[in-house]
Parts: sequence; structure tokens; C-alpha cells
Amino acid sequence: MVDAPQNVKKDRPIYRNIGLAQLIKYRLPWAGKVSILHRISGAVLFLLLPFILYLFDQSLASELSYQKFQAFTSNILVKIISLGLIWCFLHHFCAGIRYLLLDLEIGVEKSEANRSAIFVFSLGVALTAVVGLKMFGFY
Repeated sequence: MVDAPQNVKKDRPIYRNIGLAQLIKYRLPWAGKVSILHRISGAVLFLLLPFILYLFDQSLASELSYQKFQAFTSNILVKIISLGLIWCFLHHFCAGIRYLLLDLEIGVEKSEANRSAIFVFSLGVALTAVVGLKMFGFY
């Protein structure tokens, strides 16, 4: 006698919210990393807008305030914060251009999107390094 196949239930995977331990192990593709950094850089630029406007105001008010501005921005901590803001701007700008191209359906294939994400990240870091070298007086 041949046994008839029995209805055997297979265990289905259970999907739950990702915890912090899983989040650390999770490897985002480059496009995901650039997307998160684009959001973070935009938020930082928005939140530090008063600081940026203060520096701009101090640089333009008068000759005396410009000298105070130069003394204030010669502090190493202010230079590091300014360099961080410069990276935020450059990354946000480059990633924004990438997203505009994606909206035009240019480079939407997986390999092209990955390549453009790596390019945007590298370009932002390279341009920030050039500005940082100039800011800290290496050339």
C-alpha cells in the first residue's frame, strides 16, 4: 500500500521589527547608506542654520565684526564643526543631484544605482578633504 501524502504544515518565517542587535548586523547597500546620509545631512543643515546665519552675519556686519569672525573661526573646534557642515552641504548637494537623475529615470538599474551611490559618497568625502586641507592651511 502506498501512503497518501499528508498535509504537513511547514513552519513559515515570522517577521518582527528589527531590533538594535539585528540592525548592527544588517548590511545596507550603498544606495541605502547614501539615502540615510542624505537625510541626516539635510537635518543637520536645518538644525544648524542659526549657527550658519550667525557666522554669515558676523562676516558681513562691519570690519570689526569681521575681525571677531576671523578670531572665532580660528578656533579648532569651530573649524571642525564648520568642516562637518561643509561635508553635510557637499554630500546633500551631490546626493540631491543623484536623486534628480533617478527621478528622470537615469541610472535606475541596480548596478548603475550602486555605482552612482559610491561615486556620490566618494565625491562628497573628496571635496570635503580638499576644503579641509585648505581650511587647516595645508595649501
